Parts: sequence; C-alpha cells; structure tokens
Amino acid sequence: MTKEERYQATAEQLVQLVGGKENIISAAHCATRLRLVLKDESKANVDEILKTDLVKGQFANGGQFQIIIGSGTVDEVYKRFIQITGLAESTKTQVKQAADKKMNPLQRLVKTLSDVFVPLIPALVASGLMMGLNNIMTASGLFFPDHSLVQAYPGLADLASMINTFASAAYSFLPILIGFSAAKMFGGNPYLGAVIGMIMVSGDLLNAYSYGTAVTEGTVPYWNIFGLSIEKVGYQGTVLPVLAAAFILAWVEKLLHKAIPEVLDNLLTPLLSVMITSFLTFTVVGGIMRTAGNLLTSGLLWLHDTLGVFGGMIFGFLYAPLTMTGMHHSLLPIEIQLVAAGGSFLLGIASCNNVAQGAATLCAMLRTKDKKMKSVAATSGISALLGITEPAMFGVNLKLKYPFYGAMIGSALGCGYVTLTNVLNISPGSAGLIGFVCVLPQCMVNFLIGVAISLVSGFAITWVMSRSPRLNKELESAEQ
Repeated sequence: MTKEERYQATAEQLVQLVGGKENIISAAHCATRLRLVLKDESKANVDEILKTDLVKGQFANGGQFQIIIGSGTVDEVYKRFIQITGLAESTKTQVKQAADKKMNPLQRLVKTLSDVFVPLIPALVASGLMMGLNNIMTASGLFFPDHSLVQAYPGLADLASMINTFASAAYSFLPILIGFSAAKMFGGNPYLGAVIGMIMVSGDLLNAYSYGTAVTEGTVPYWNIFGLSIEKVGYQGTVLPVLAAAFILAWVEKLLHKAIPEVLDNLLTPLLSVMITSFLTFTVVGGIMRTAGNLLTSGLLWLHDTLGVFGGMIFGFLYAPLTMTGMHHSLLPIEIQLVAAGGSFLLGIASCNNVAQGAATLCAMLRTKDKKMKSVAATSGISALLGITEPAMFGVNLKLKYPFYGAMIGSALGCGYVTLTNVLNISPGSAGLIGFVCVLPQCMVNFLIGVAISLVSGFAITWVMSRSPRLNKELESAEQ
C-alpha cells in the first residue's frame, strides 16, 4: 500500500469510527493531532481508533476529541478527512470556539485561565532558567565549601549581574504581560490591556513589595481626589488584580464602541476605557482582588504547612488526574503569587508527577509486546521526563491503565519527600528533571532526590503491576 493509499484509508476509517460525518461539528489540526468537535463523543469507537493505521493515540480534553497522528502525516490525513466529510476547513481557534459551547462553567473557568497564562509560559520559563543560572553562579556552598562560584572567580560577577537583570524583567513587569494576554482573551484591545498593566506597575507608585513595611510605618502614599483617599500602591507580583482589570477594560471598551459615534470612536473609546478601568482598579477592584489573591496564597500555604508530608503525597497522587482535566493550568496564577511571596512548592510537586509519568511510560515500553506502543512510549516517555506529559499520559499510560496507577503512586512518594524537605522554587520553570535550576540553591539536592524517588518508584511499581495478569490484560493476551 502506497503512502497516499494509507492516508486515504486512515481518513475513511476515522470518519466512520468517530460516528460518521453527521456526528462531526468541526475539524482542524495542529502539528501532530487531528482536532475534532463531535456532537456525541460516546459514538466514537476509541478502541478501534487506536488500532487504526497511522494513529498513535487519542484523548479528549476541553470539548475536543483529539487523535494523535504525527507531524507531517496529520496534514495529509486531514486533507482527505475534510474531502470525505464535506466540512469546511476550520482553524484551531474556530474549533476551540465550537468546543467551548460544550463546556460546563467550571471547565470554562479553567480554560479561561489556561488561555490567559499558557501563552506566557515561554517568557516565564526563559526568565526562570536565567534565574536558575544566576542561582548556580551565586549560591554559596554549591561548588565550594564556604563561597560561591562568583566569589571564587570575581570575573564572573558582572556576567551574573547581567543575567539577573535579564531574568527579573518578566517578573518585574508581569502585569503588562498578563494585561495584554487577558485583554485579548476577554475580547478587548490587547495593547490597551498592556497599558493597564503598565499603569499598575508605574514607577510613580509605591512598589508592592514595600507595601507591608509602609503600612507598619504609616508611610503609604495617597491621592486625595474629590474627598476620596486612594492608595498610590503598585501591583508587582500580583495576578488577580490585573485579570480583573483586563476583564473590566474589555467590558467597558465594548460598551463604549456601541455608545460612541463612529467618528469619535477611535479618539474617545481608548481614552475613556483606560481612565475608567484604571480608576476602578485603584479605588475598588484592585484592593479586593489583591486581598483575595493573598488569602488564596495563604490558604494554599496553610494546607501545605499543616498537612505536611501527608498533604504533599495527596497532592502528588492527584496531580495527574488534575492534568487530565486541564485544571493544572489554574495553578499557574497561584504559583506566581507564591513566588512573589518568597517561594512556591508547586514546581517540585509537578516535577515529581511528570518524572513518575515518564518512568511509568518507559517501563510500559519494556513490558509491552506491541511494536507501535513501544515506539510511542519511547518518545513520549523521554518527553515526560523533561516536563511534557500529555503524549505519555494519553498515548500510553491511560490506555494501558496500570502505568498510570504506578505513576500516581510514584508521584505521591516523591512529592512527600519534596514537601518534607520544603523544596521551593523562585520562578516557574520546566517541571521535569531540569527543573532544579529554578529552585532555591539550598533546595537543589533535595529536589533531585525527590524526582529520583518518583522516577525509581514509578518505574518499579509499574513493573510490579505489569506482572499482574488482572492489571496488565494486554500483556496477558500477548503471551497466550
């Protein structure tokens, strides 16, 4: 069979296996996956889809039924899929919009947070890795007993200082990034969202990190306007206030577009949108949301500190199911808030989970008799060790089931250790083996021990489970 014939046959089979063309609302594709929105996902024959030629995996998330095919190949299958169904080609955005209509309110909230923060991850990761590099150079006792690498080699001091300047920029002006992304997501002008973010971290305001001291000393600056006393305090390191401000901006902007005559729209709408939003932010919304963010951070810290190792193990055990639903994205705003408060424990938890998933996948690769599964497990297992778990989870571990259970237990054990030793990261980063560069220097060794526990236990427990015919039905049937 030629390549063209395989593409055609795969497309024809998939159309039938997802319930026929009458069950398909829309279809698009990304670099590796066919993304479908189905009227009724229960009509899709997942078992047969996974057996189809060229298909490497399948999962459903956020209202989308996604079929993993592979880079390049998915383009060819998609072309034929569209021809067979008679559907118009859709963009990923259009498919997401169709999928959003099928979500419940909680799913929509999680997706909103995901849509705002996921585009910011490259910037945060880049800054986090640079912070980690600066940590390595300036940490006392890491390479030498009583001093740092910079102290041992003074010529590196300016290089470390430069790297620290580069690393701190994204976090110093984080409200600008969030303002741009959130305003765009809420349907407003993203550049006006960025302006709101700039206003919230203006140099004319008291830096938010100095607010606590200023309250104690009674030196908080104020604006006195029409009898109102308004605190002149910035929002550095905060998340919820700028999210709320971006939402208000988009709402006000839409109202003004409708109310203001077209001839004056370009002049008055941006002006009034920024002024009204900024005034509401500093008088009402900002303070409420700052308090809410601080309470949320304090609550999560209380749970972590109160339940200790037990809480860490529960968190680690449940982290993979959170990832399945996409709710792990909702933790990113909390992590940023924790980092601003001095350090977050979430990177250690996420890293232990991801490494455990990767170890379980690699174990499944050794145990399975299916050549296709071996190939998928080899690449996705390594990817999970480096922080990208979705291919491993959906393509291997959930399909075989026992590796997923083994990974959850392995994650719980590693997370218990990093909680016991209070491993804290000072920036978000790659949640995997290389995540150690984003943690405090004194936590690096314990971070590596924690992920090593997850790796070894995740692999070992998965291996033991694979010996059980009841758990590993695939292996049992292959050996008969």
